[in-house]
Amino acid sequence: MLGLMQDQPLLISNLIEFADKHHGDGEVVSRRVEGDIHRYTWSDVARRSRQVANALDGMKLGFSDRVATLAWNGYRHLELYFGVSGSGRVLHTINPRLHPEQIAWITNHAEDQVLCFDMTFLPIIQAIHSKCNTVQHWVAMCDADKLPADTGIPNLISYEAWMGQQSTRYPWPMFDENTASSMCYTSGTTGNPKAALYSHRSTTLHAYAAALPDVMCISARDAILPVVPMFHVNAWGIPYSTALTGAKLVFPGPGMDGKSVYEMIENEGVTYAAGVPTVWQMLLTYMKPNGLKFSTLKRTVIGGAACPPAMIFAFRDDYGVEVLHAWGMTELSPLGTLCTLKNKHLKLPKAEQMKLLLKQGRAIYGVDMKIVNDAGDEQPHDGKAYGDLLAKGPWVVANYYKGEGDPLVTDKDGQRWFPTGDVATIDADGFMQITDRSKDVIKSGGEWISSIDIENIAVAHPAVLMAACIGMAHPKWDERPIVVVVKKPDAQVSREELLAFYDGKTAKWQVPDDVVFVDSIPLGATGKMLKTKLREQLKDYVLPATP
Repeated sequence: MLGLMQDQPLLISNLIEFADKHHGDGEVVSRRVEGDIHRYTWSDVARRSRQVANALDGMKLGFSDRVATLAWNGYRHLELYFGVSGSGRVLHTINPRLHPEQIAWITNHAEDQVLCFDMTFLPIIQAIHSKCNTVQHWVAMCDADKLPADTGIPNLISYEAWMGQQSTRYPWPMFDENTASSMCYTSGTTGNPKAALYSHRSTTLHAYAAALPDVMCISARDAILPVVPMFHVNAWGIPYSTALTGAKLVFPGPGMDGKSVYEMIENEGVTYAAGVPTVWQMLLTYMKPNGLKFSTLKRTVIGGAACPPAMIFAFRDDYGVEVLHAWGMTELSPLGTLCTLKNKHLKLPKAEQMKLLLKQGRAIYGVDMKIVNDAGDEQPHDGKAYGDLLAKGPWVVANYYKGEGDPLVTDKDGQRWFPTGDVATIDADGFMQITDRSKDVIKSGGEWISSIDIENIAVAHPAVLMAACIGMAHPKWDERPIVVVVKKPDAQVSREELLAFYDGKTAKWQVPDDVVFVDSIPLGATGKMLKTKLREQLKDYVLPATP
């Protein structure tokens, strides 16, 4: 017997139409590439998204054709989120921080038909447009009078000229909710990147889940600043969740430095922000010497890389901001876990609560996880046993675009799981903690050393801005850890002082053998430390002799 409920597909167009109808006067604020502040409403987003859909129809794009973006967080990018996917095409957000040759490769691999770009990235487009074999239409995301006379790009048109004259009426098509909606390429450090191809169903379910109280707790009472880029796994789904809930949405545009982010938070009454640790480090570094405080910010989600405990303490103790530690991946759309306490933990001492909040958090409904050893045996959820972290769920990839390599593994019960590449523990209450990336864990004398633990201790030192722990070959112990450190401006700390800082904070055999001071640590396109490049830079390094 089937239930007698209406059969309504979960489509992205439903989100923007709901926003238009039920909280149309909600505000969307953007710092534009031009430098000024743009303000309009969710009803304006819906209206202009329909114009985008009409413009795509005018280009005779087919169903599921790809439309690429090379753009910052802003209102025009938001319109493409809904206009492209809602009309049955696939939105392909490209990371502009990649090398131009890789951007061209990705564009060709995705077979993009249209590429819309912010004027900031005009030099990139000028360098690669002749190599992008499938792109038929180039759209500069600017007003018509801001389009340069001679760019060298054939048939280049401004965004406003392209969509501005289109009808604001558009009957959103109905189709299978499993239809592809958007795609995002992984930022892998080896080989060519692979694309996760999201569906309308997976995106809508993810938007629901992200808004839950124990997840991002997004509501119409919030003013939300996604500092996480819209080209980074759809800004963690925040554009969709804010349309669903009616939250005020604040976009930082190209201004990602500490000063710009702080000004947007204060000027727009932001209550909630989301981003990677490197961005928040810039914000805190700007605020402290200037004696600044937050007047409205209450919560921030930090993900994309392990958040140092020192950063969580700084937000909480110095600024009264709750940090929600999160974990996810491109292949998970991206949310997998988020760290909030259960009722049973509310009476614990603050120090005990903090031990839990330092973890990556509990699985969101829709995501299942387990940890397994090298033999594939599931490990207990006791907070001590660690293993390779596996995940599955309705917004976890089943395959990569064009079927390039089976990403799943089959367990002993015949179930299919996605291997995350992380090593983790899970405790009895479901709190998961990443102990390392499987490729970064250090094996010394038959024992495992977590590079994340070593990094977190280093970053807690007041003179340290950034730290990366890597293993170096050792004739007796196989590997020994060293910590590579970037000092804060004008700060001083010696090798001996930093090594002494580890006393009492970790076992003696886990203390790094050396400290290497550098001017910078290489970062990937999404702000993560690139340890592969760091190892290349230190290929001639030799561990100090030990007695």
